[in-house]
Amino acid sequence: MRLAEAWRVALDALRANRLRSLLTMLGVVIGVAAVVALVAIGTGTKQQIERQVEGLGSNLLIVVPGRLDAGSAPASSPLTLDDVETVTRVVGDRWRVAVTIASGETVRAGRRSRFASMQGVLETTPAVFARGLDRGAYLTRTDVSTGRRVAVLGAGVARTLFGERDPVGRQITIGGVRFRVIGTFRPLGQSLGVDRDNEVHVPVTAAQRLLGTDRVDGLAIRAPDRERVGRLGRDVVAALVSRHPDTRFSTVTQEQILGVLGDILGVLTGVLAAIAGISLLVGGVGVSNIMLVSVRERTREIGLRKAVGAHPRDIGVQFLLEAVLLTTTGGVLGMLLGAAAAVLVDALSPVPAALTWWSMALAFSVSAGVGIIFGVVPAQRAGRLDPVVALRTE
Repeated sequence: MRLAEAWRVALDALRANRLRSLLTMLGVVIGVAAVVALVAIGTGTKQQIERQVEGLGSNLLIVVPGRLDAGSAPASSPLTLDDVETVTRVVGDRWRVAVTIASGETVRAGRRSRFASMQGVLETTPAVFARGLDRGAYLTRTDVSTGRRVAVLGAGVARTLFGERDPVGRQITIGGVRFRVIGTFRPLGQSLGVDRDNEVHVPVTAAQRLLGTDRVDGLAIRAPDRERVGRLGRDVVAALVSRHPDTRFSTVTQEQILGVLGDILGVLTGVLAAIAGISLLVGGVGVSNIMLVSVRERTREIGLRKAVGAHPRDIGVQFLLEAVLLTTTGGVLGMLLGAAAAVLVDALSPVPAALTWWSMALAFSVSAGVGIIFGVVPAQRAGRLDPVVALRTE
């Protein structure tokens, strides 16, 4: 039997039982749609996190006391502003070094208040972290050296405390101490699970005075280029260890953060796709079951074909093509449904989704493979039928 004739016979057989064919395809449609949609959500989430990490600034190097291994307890920081001067000499440019000392504080303006993250920083923070202002100005070196009580508000804090009014020049209190607002940041939203708009930046010296300490929590350094990030990290750690021989320091780069997060999200996406793939397995079992029923119903037809000269291989190919046609048609419908679901999720919800060609190709290939795998047994059974026994079947 020619292949074109086999396809025509397969199409006719499926048209003869439209409802049964549609219900058989349903499992494949759901499975493929679920795989495409879930992989799109996982890919979109990964891309969004990568953009957030890269949005922190280029060629970043974070230095903190203690170990960054999972399960390790946070270490008490021995770092002070004197260490910042040492690191600045190693880096060679003050504008490439930033520090932070963080504390959760209640910020008030009149009767309004908001619990925010107070960040004690240097004037170099916008240069290191690529942070843009919406209004006013940022901290100056004089503000840091004199410990001036001035503040730059995140967009969310400014909106809560002042609404639509311009906050610049107005007074706020942080921990009961009065500060003057000199600027506000552009809205940033969530980044790695942290609300970047819920921050208040003050001079690190003013923050230390408010908290009654002389420490800083950690350092951030912007390397001149990617090639020098690793060497610069080793030099900075060596300089800090020479000042604090009893303390271990750890460094982390953007590439390391992206690598760890990428691995986690990749595993999560694979698990979600595997769970969705169970629907494809169930759909394949349904296809095999229906094709076995079809073989039983068309026993006399098979006997007649073999009696007029059809080879067992021809009969097997016909039934195998019917199974593949069912699953590939279901695969195409599932791809369209999954793509539509991913687009709707991305447009109507905060969950990001990004379609990729490889997920579509993989879903279609798997659906075709399901048809082949689960169609083999019914096809072999049809091809092995004895024509004499098949013609006698009622």
